[in-house]
Amino acid sequence: MSRVKLHIPKPLPFTTRIPVRIQDINYGGHLGHDALISILQEARVQFLQTLHCTELDACGTGLIMGYLSVVYLAEGHYGDQLEIGIGVSEMQGVSFELCYAISAIRSGSRCPLAEAITGMVSFDYARRKVQALPEALKIKLELYRVTGSHG
Repeated sequence: MSRVKLHIPKPLPFTTRIPVRIQDINYGGHLGHDALISILQEARVQFLQTLHCTELDACGTGLIMGYLSVVYLAEGHYGDQLEIGIGVSEMQGVSFELCYAISAIRSGSRCPLAEAITGMVSFDYARRKVQALPEALKIKLELYRVTGSHG
């Protein structure tokens, strides 16, 4: 089986830190995949806040996740501070991709933990239909555009 490679560009223009909590640890003693996905959502919500947007109102549209790809590079542990970088890697008519680089900060050094891509789709929750990305959202996202992502 071949390993998926995402090729996330670095540095990414938005960065936040989120701690690994005890409830994020699985029976294997490390950060669980379900917890990582929740942490990615928290980071995405923080990113959208910098754009004065939410997942329910991003310049007049809602956002729904169309897909998620994650590549794990190392284990995360309780007490790690996760540094999560986010950038916009693609924009199309109804969607955009966010790329993530997740590292653990331990004793002042950085350990890469995972890379991820989420495909976010512009969605009208009232009508339950996909719709075009609003121009105002495209303009805001363009400020965080990166090149050289997965291929």
